Amino acid sequence: MKKLFGTDGIRGLAESFPLDSDTVSTIGASLAGQFRERLGRQPRFVIGMDTRESGSRIENAFHAGAVKGKAECESAGVITTPGVAFLTKHFEFDAGIVISASHNPFQDNGIKIFSPDGKKIGDATERAIEKDIFEKREEGEPAATNINSSRREEFENAYLDSLTTGFRDLSLNGLKIVADCANGAASHLAPKLFGNLGADLTVIHCSPDGRNINRDCGSLHLEHLQSKVLEENADFGVAFDGDADRALFVNEKGNIVDGDATLWIMAQYLQRHNKLVNRTVVATVMSNIGLELALASIDLKLVRAAVGDKYVLEELLKTGSEIGGEQSGHIIIPEKSLVGDGLMTTLFLLKAIRERGLAFSEMAAGFVRYPQVLVNVKVSEKRPFAEVREIEAATRVIESELDGKGRLLLRYSGTENLARVMIEGENQDAIESQAHRLAEVIRSALPTLL
Repeated sequence: MKKLFGTDGIRGLAESFPLDSDTVSTIGASLAGQFRERLGRQPRFVIGMDTRESGSRIENAFHAGAVKGKAECESAGVITTPGVAFLTKHFEFDAGIVISASHNPFQDNGIKIFSPDGKKIGDATERAIEKDIFEKREEGEPAATNINSSRREEFENAYLDSLTTGFRDLSLNGLKIVADCANGAASHLAPKLFGNLGADLTVIHCSPDGRNINRDCGSLHLEHLQSKVLEENADFGVAFDGDADRALFVNEKGNIVDGDATLWIMAQYLQRHNKLVNRTVVATVMSNIGLELALASIDLKLVRAAVGDKYVLEELLKTGSEIGGEQSGHIIIPEKSLVGDGLMTTLFLLKAIRERGLAFSEMAAGFVRYPQVLVNVKVSEKRPFAEVREIEAATRVIESELDGKGRLLLRYSGTENLARVMIEGENQDAIESQAHRLAEVIRSALPTLL
């Protein structure tokens, strides 16, 4: 059976399978049926979405199916992904449904489903939904239903209050901030949050029209935020993605502060507050070796997980660690939430800056980013590299040349027929030469696509 759920729910082109109305309605009915059987009562769901024009249609289709499956639904309207995760637990819903495609363009959308503990639903539930899609999907426009949206304002206020609860002593008075809301879910929340804390706030890309989410803005297009921070002579810049589960930053000099630098700043903050009990930070295989070396310099260990917030969370829970994240700005602090939250990450970062009384650019001192090169090789098959003698030998030679002062990562793409060669080291020219050398070995040793 074709697997529809990925590491971040179901995602695809809006209006097309599996996000056509018939399939979405089936998803709603399947989830309702599973929960009703499991709980022995009528399940309660809360639904939130980002600003895509397809969001309301998908919500209506899901609601129609859920009602058919004897579930009760409430709409939180436009709200962030972590906002839905919070509401699910706080208001004792049985599941939270997010309609979003994160950083993707408006033509795409997606569905991800959270349990009250903040984790995404398990594989068994996903497999059962997929089985129903392929065996029970009915064609025909789902019956029109009116979803209860009476508590949207209450939901929004509760979420914003939850963000500030742990930062009651944080004042942003006198701090000049620029926020890029990506014309997404943070567009009406970020101004309220930072404004209430006293920031001198400039907001850009904060006028969603259903089609401009992530378009030349937000965390994938930091050049606009960099220019605005310099133009406004601001102290701090933040850019969210479409559903605001992650954030990237720009310091007062216009330089980008990515997820690796954020982890470095946050790890030091947590260490000062005796919060890193096991002295471990979780990142991914793509995090720069400079982060690993910086953490080692203050006696902290970096544990690497596979790419994806799902895998970062798994490693955090397995090791009992207090912070983890990705270069993309997806930061998870399990004590606060099992879901990455761009707004919360921003507050933590601002608190760390305020506490030390330093300029933002000074906070990353001690973290030196190593040069990095990535070369992709098209292949027609994905044989384990360790089974190919020539590749294994070339890999050992390069690792010997790096001599502990760099890193080689060789992996296949999870979605394309590509072998990815990533090397980090002290000298850009040297690692580029090494990466292309290894790429040539792969081309010679494996069947390739021209």
